[in-house]
Amino acid sequence: MSKPDRSPGAEALGRALEHLAAGEWQRAHEIVQAHRSTLAAWLHGIVHTIEGDLENAQYWYRRARRAFPGAAAVKQEIAAARQRLPGAE
Repeated sequence: MSKPDRSPGAEALGRALEHLAAGEWQRAHEIVQAHRSTLAAWLHGIVHTIEGDLENAQYWYRRARRAFPGAAAVKQEIAAARQRLPGAE
């Protein structure tokens, strides 16, 4: 069975996730700030967590309707977000 096609927005957020996993928060930020979905808000929160701007990260987690897990959970958050990406296996 083939994987469902991703929308252009999902493709972009997938690229943002790859940048986050590589620690490239600036590049991920450029992508996520152009999107308005709850997933984009969550990724935006992860961006600011990596950046060290925890107050801003908490704002974006509230926008995503998720509890802020703190800076130590970045890797787990990236993995969880990857699972929520449309078309993920």
